[in-house]
Amino acid sequence: MAAPTLESRPAAATAPAGGAPDGLVDVTAGGRPRRGPWSRVPRRVRRLTGPVVLLLAWAVASELGLLNRDLFPPPLAVAARTWELVASGELQTHVGASLARVVVGTVIGVLVGGALAVVAGLTRTGEDLLDSTMQILKAVPNFALLPLLIIWMGIGEEPKIVLIVLGVGIAIYINTYGGIRNVDAQLVEVAQTLDVSRWQLVTQVVLPGAAPGFLVGLRLGLSSAWLSLIFAETINTTQGIGYLMSRAQTMLQFDVSVLIILIYAVAGLLSYALVRHLEHRLLAWRAGFTGVAA
Repeated sequence: MAAPTLESRPAAATAPAGGAPDGLVDVTAGGRPRRGPWSRVPRRVRRLTGPVVLLLAWAVASELGLLNRDLFPPPLAVAARTWELVASGELQTHVGASLARVVVGTVIGVLVGGALAVVAGLTRTGEDLLDSTMQILKAVPNFALLPLLIIWMGIGEEPKIVLIVLGVGIAIYINTYGGIRNVDAQLVEVAQTLDVSRWQLVTQVVLPGAAPGFLVGLRLGLSSAWLSLIFAETINTTQGIGYLMSRAQTMLQFDVSVLIILIYAVAGLLSYALVRHLEHRLLAWRAGFTGVAA
């Protein structure tokens, strides 16, 4: 029996040039979504859309009389007071003092929390000795320890730094420890079959696998650091953002209070940007879901 020629084949089996056969769906057609004007805007600019919208809503509500100007000053009034504090150098002094406390407390908290997480995560003995204690500290609000810290360390800088260290260290420990214990056991077994040293196993398999958990802990730790700072700077201090806010509340300076809230918001955004930068650099090997184009 002769093989069917091209002319004798059914028309549905032939495909037009550049398309799918008749009766079939061309899954490649339109596979690349069209980029709209919004997608052409840089991502860093798009992420600022929310804060900008909030500022515009605040300004519009103030102009329309929806907000009491005496209790919630408009943006221009806050900007004017900000300029006065900057011109006098007072704002730089308070922000610098708070930033120094946050940096010192965060660095110590990351080092201590990370070291404890590595010990507890890599060894069962370390887990038995450390994990229960860290879980207890996690359950107890570190602000409740403030009176004891004052009794033990006085009213100097030490209790302020320790309060920040506790907030950061616990967040780093919990998430890094969880990241270490969630490393794929099959990867560890494969590395062991290749006769890698214990040091190579830890540095090339376990710690990179725990990096996502560490960065989550860092993000939470930075938020906790700024939150702890508010309470820390109520301890007999004359410098710091917390002191400036306490003084503004006492003197009913609502524009200064709003300014302090904005400073905390900017500090949170910068902390978030720092963690995102570290994630981009340290987790370049991980191909995760980044959302669909809209």
